[in-house]
Amino acid sequence: MLSKNKIKYINSLKISKFRQENKQFVAEGSKLVNDLIKGNFKVSELFGTQKWLEENTGLTVNIQTYTVTDAELNRISNLNEPNSVIAIADIPYYEVDFETISNNLLIVLDGISDPGNMGTLIRTSDWFGIENIICSENTVDVYNPKVVQASMGSIARVKTHYTNLVHFLGKIPKEIEVCGTFMDGENIYDTVLSSKALLVFGSEARGISKELLPFITKKLSIPVSGKKVIKPESLNVAVSHAIITAEYIRQTKNCNY
Repeated sequence: MLSKNKIKYINSLKISKFRQENKQFVAEGSKLVNDLIKGNFKVSELFGTQKWLEENTGLTVNIQTYTVTDAELNRISNLNEPNSVIAIADIPYYEVDFETISNNLLIVLDGISDPGNMGTLIRTSDWFGIENIICSENTVDVYNPKVVQASMGSIARVKTHYTNLVHFLGKIPKEIEVCGTFMDGENIYDTVLSSKALLVFGSEARGISKELLPFITKKLSIPVSGKKVIKPESLNVAVSHAIITAEYIRQTKNCNY
């Protein structure tokens, strides 16, 4: 049986303040927990049903495990329908390696606030072999439970970094093209893209911040069908990311697999 203090601690990690204080986060579901353990995250505690723990004994070596009932899972889960296992893992710290950035496509996110979009951005980046995402300091916390779930395990393979983007972009080598997404940019399908580039995506509400505009060397856009009389104000940022990244990789063959 879980103690009241343990339940209180697990639930506290759903709040950003306590995640930052304790340097830990919560992950739910068998696939996600498997990915974290195999991705060399330090998982300190597992709370699983008896069936899950019996079926995954190979994963639980050197990890403190607790057998929990469905009722207990309900008390600590962030999901409407709790899965069979919940893990507490340490938040990793990653160094920004400019040599790696110079040789691989990099995604930069400016002010993304929706957890679902953030999780999808991580998942899509993982699909395209992108290993690093640079986030503005006001981008949603990647260890928010909704982001973690939406990433579908990709959070275990894609490194996210939070930093001041003005300072970061100011350090980017001149040979790297800084591409930003805009409504009035060049048609992505008519544009020749550099094999060394990073892609900047702003929030759906505000776009890319004004203070970042001086660093943008190429403006890109996704064309809207000419048949549309009434056009939407913007495209979902996760969808935009998928389309532009796919075209970038098609042109440059720049991927890690």
